[in-house]
Amino acid sequence: MRVNNSPIVLLSILLMALAVAEAPSPALAKDSELLPIRTPAGIIIQAEIADTAVKRATGLMYRERLDKDHGMLFIFGQPLPWTIWMKNTKIALDLLWLDENKRVIHIERQVPICTKSDDSCPQYRPNSSEAIYVLEIAGGTVDSYKIEKGSKLEFKSP
Repeated sequence: MRVNNSPIVLLSILLMALAVAEAPSPALAKDSELLPIRTPAGIIIQAEIADTAVKRATGLMYRERLDKDHGMLFIFGQPLPWTIWMKNTKIALDLLWLDENKRVIHIERQVPICTKSDDSCPQYRPNSSEAIYVLEIAGGTVDSYKIEKGSKLEFKSP
């Protein structure tokens, strides 16, 4: 067995360890601020902000439900094709990648839960390396919010 000591692998292991060490909440985290995000349909999504490595690694893991008008906005420091996976996520989600102008550059609809106990859950990523935000919302809601590739979402940059 060969062990890969590359910095990316070591960073991934560290982030996963931090996520496991911090007890994830099945409900809205008590210290979470909500950021209102306006959709093209005028609907406001109240999004938790995932702006630290631990918050991004934990995401919506272990949540039993997600209200239709709630979500989580992942904020990254630089544009890249950020990868999302559904390990330990108990609810189906719609995933939206946005560029620095808050324009949708990729959508994954109705991403299913992953019940595998190992690390073989599917990974989802955009075709573009311009994503600086990823918005996770309840599965099946993206179309009713009239969000499509090229749509611009409105929110204040945290």
